[in-house]
Amino acid sequence: MQNTPVTSLVGAEYEVEVGPVAHGGHCIARTDAGRVLFVRHALPGERVVARVTEGEETSRFLRADAVTILDPSKDRVEAPCPFAGPGRCGGCDWQHAKPGAQRRLKGEVLAEQLQRLAGLTPEEAGWDGTVMPAEGDKLPAGEVPKWRTRVQYAVDAEGHAGLRKHRSHEVEVVDHCMIAAEGVSELGIEKRDWEGMAAVEAIAASGSHDRQVILTPRPGARLPLVELDKPVSVMRVDEKDGGVHRVHGRAFVRERADERTYRVGSGGFWQVHPKAAQTLMLAVMQGLTPRKGETALDLYCGVGLFAGALADRVGDQGAVLGIESGKRAVEDARHNLAGFPRVRIEQGKVEAVLPRTGITEVDLIVLDPPRAGAGKQTVHHLAGLGARRIAYVACDPAALARDLAYFAERGYKVRTLRAFDLFPMTHHVECVAILEPVKKDA
Repeated sequence: MQNTPVTSLVGAEYEVEVGPVAHGGHCIARTDAGRVLFVRHALPGERVVARVTEGEETSRFLRADAVTILDPSKDRVEAPCPFAGPGRCGGCDWQHAKPGAQRRLKGEVLAEQLQRLAGLTPEEAGWDGTVMPAEGDKLPAGEVPKWRTRVQYAVDAEGHAGLRKHRSHEVEVVDHCMIAAEGVSELGIEKRDWEGMAAVEAIAASGSHDRQVILTPRPGARLPLVELDKPVSVMRVDEKDGGVHRVHGRAFVRERADERTYRVGSGGFWQVHPKAAQTLMLAVMQGLTPRKGETALDLYCGVGLFAGALADRVGDQGAVLGIESGKRAVEDARHNLAGFPRVRIEQGKVEAVLPRTGITEVDLIVLDPPRAGAGKQTVHHLAGLGARRIAYVACDPAALARDLAYFAERGYKVRTLRAFDLFPMTHHVECVAILEPVKKDA
C-alpha cells in the first residue's frame, strides 16, 4: 500500500483575528477554514498575518508567528530587546507587551487552567485575580527587569555564545541578554570565544558576590582557560555521567533568604529571580502559620529553603522532614540546616521515600514539585496524612490545577491562592496555594 505524502504547511501565511491567550506564551487564532493556530508575538484582539512555523495538512493545530501586525493592540509596545521577534531568541514570550498586560495575560491563563482542570473560579480558589510583580520590577515602559541570575548560554559551531531559538536547537548569537542580572552580564560571557563548548551556564548569586560558570564541553573537546571580566569559579559537566565537577574555585554559591545563608552546589536549584526565594518563603509561612511544636514535611525540598523556615517557626519541640531526589542538593540541605537537630533530610523520589518513612500524620506540608506536578498518587498519599494546612508552590498553572483537583477528591479545598510574576517577559508564573481540609458537617 502506497503512503500518501503529507503536505507541510510551514511558511504558509494566514490573515487572522487573534483570540485569547493560551498556556505556553501564545494566543489562539483560527483561519477562515477553521484551522487552529497557536500564534506567538501576537496579542488578543489584534489582526495579524501569521506565518506557520510547524505543522502539516493533517495536524490538529499549527504553530505560527505573527509577522505583520495589521491592527495592533493598545497593549503592544516595541520589543526592547533587539533579539526578540519571529524566528529569533526563544527566551522571552512577551517582549512586545506592556508589563501590566503581561501580568494580565498570565492571570487569564491561570484562571482558564483552574476552571478547566480543577473546576474552580478565582473566588473559589481564594484568589483576587491579580499576578503580583516582584519588588522593584515595576519599571517605566521600555525598561526591562534584570532578574535572571542564571543564564544557560548555548554555543554555536564557531564558539559564539547565544540563546536557543523557540522550539529549536539553533542558536541566536547575542551580545547581551536584557533580562540577565547585572552579576551575569558583568562576566562578559557573550564577548569571548567558547570553541569546543556545547553550553555555558552563568550563575550570579543574589545573596553574595559569588559567581560561577558551568561548562558543558562537546565530546572530546578540551576545557578552555576561563578568563572573564570578574572573578569566577568554574565547574564542568562530565560527558560520561552528566555529573558536575569542580575545576577551580568554590563548588557552590551562597544565597540568602529568611536571614539565613544557603549553600547551593553544582548548579543546584535556587529560584532564579533575586526576590523569588524570599517572596515565596514569606507567602508559604504566612499561609501555613506554623506553631511551636508542630511537625512538617518539606517535599522536593532542594537545598532546604522551606525546611529552614519551618524549623525556625516550629521550634525545638517541633520536627521537619525534607525529601529531595538530588544527591548534591541533599548534601547542601543537610549542611544548611545542620543547626536544627529536629530537621531530617532524606534522599530519593517523594513517591518512593514518603511511604517508607512510616509517617501517618503530620501538621503541615510544603510541596514544591517540578513542572510536571506531584501527580495523583502522591497527592492522595499527602491528603491521607491529615495536615491542617498544605502549601503548594507551583511553577506551572496546568500542573497546579490538576493536582488541586486530586486534592479536592480527597477532601482538601483551596483556602487562598497567590500568583507572582517572577519571570517577567516570559509566560511563566509562580503560584502559592494554601489548602485545608473541608470541614465535615456535624
